[in-house]
Amino acid sequence: MTSLKGIRVAPHGEPGFGQPFVDAAGGELWIDVLKATLKEGLAPRSWTDYLYLSIGGTLSNAGVGGQTFLVGPEISNVLQLDVVTGLGHSVMCSQTKNADLFHGVLGGLGQFGIITSARIVLEPAHEKVRWVRAMYTDFATFTRDQEMLISQPPGLAFDYIEGFVVLKNEDFNNGWNSVPFDGQTIDPSMIPDEGGSVLYYIELVKKFNWNDMGTLNQTVEKMLAPLRFIPTLIFTTDVPYEKFLNRLHDVEVSLSSQGLWDVPHPWLNLFVPRSSITSFDALIFKHMIKGDFSGPILIYPLKRERWDSRSSAVIPDESIFYLVAFLRISLPSSGPLLSSLIAENDKIMEVCHNAELGCKMYLPEHVDPESWKRHFGIKRWETFARRKRKYDPHFVLAPGQNIFPRIQPEHASLHATAVA
Repeated sequence: MTSLKGIRVAPHGEPGFGQPFVDAAGGELWIDVLKATLKEGLAPRSWTDYLYLSIGGTLSNAGVGGQTFLVGPEISNVLQLDVVTGLGHSVMCSQTKNADLFHGVLGGLGQFGIITSARIVLEPAHEKVRWVRAMYTDFATFTRDQEMLISQPPGLAFDYIEGFVVLKNEDFNNGWNSVPFDGQTIDPSMIPDEGGSVLYYIELVKKFNWNDMGTLNQTVEKMLAPLRFIPTLIFTTDVPYEKFLNRLHDVEVSLSSQGLWDVPHPWLNLFVPRSSITSFDALIFKHMIKGDFSGPILIYPLKRERWDSRSSAVIPDESIFYLVAFLRISLPSSGPLLSSLIAENDKIMEVCHNAELGCKMYLPEHVDPESWKRHFGIKRWETFARRKRKYDPHFVLAPGQNIFPRIQPEHASLHATAVA
């Protein structure tokens, strides 16, 4: 995919596309798209937290981040795709042309075609952001505030909302000292005694330009006023817009210098229905997360209405659901073994299944077609399988995911004839 290069910014759109957009090849990275669009004072409006990912890769999954509640995932911000199907056909598709392929490929896990180029919506880029972190001990208050925040009208909402779980200790990587910004610290006496073994914090961003500075403080204070965080545990900083979006790059550089970046990342990403999130906290966060946990834990709500149900992405069938991400790493010289971390991920999935929490795996991994059918559900599986038969009847794309059994070459021509 890295050989697929090319970025073209259309700051005024073009006939048939009245809004600004960027055409980006499937192998381009989001960081390079950001740099190219910022030169025109524009930027995509939906982002993942880490920008050194390919366009084709994220759009084949969904592309989720702190803006998703407001504008939808990255797959909801695509105007057009160029795709090479499993039959070797190069097809341009959109919501009005070859729409079935368009929606199938978005979130389609690479099963129907290879995204060679995507046309992505742009918006005016701001100069800076006000970046806020506010801490909680009570999970119900934490989730109530998050859900209140994502329910605000677009003009009154923060531009980015995410939530995190941290351990109730002083560790600078995973404890409460990981929350303040540079130059800010937490005195242990500031941490309330109530609550369990973990703490929570909401991370918020308000974009602004230099000419907004006169009213920025008042605006943000008004937006924060309804929240019930711990009053003494709120932290604020202002940074350039590009630096915020690319905030994980400094972490990458630091870890790379220590030989700790290119290590196994046994991540587990889940979509948890709103109706199950309190049970999830009790069963997983408070019961299974131990002091040797290594890596961030994310939890923040998303709105189903911002997702296009015609895409292949699988989400819970509730109006609000949560992304919960366990972003662990396996250190070569300390901490649990990789096999132990994978086993813990499996245990989390087992607990969720036994408790009937209705969780769906994001960036899914399942071992056999039957497990995949349960992941999709009957109706969505029928659509997914139909698209596979139509666009990749020889089953040549992404066989390693074990979604479909690989057809033996001697039977491929017979199968293709039957499908036709």
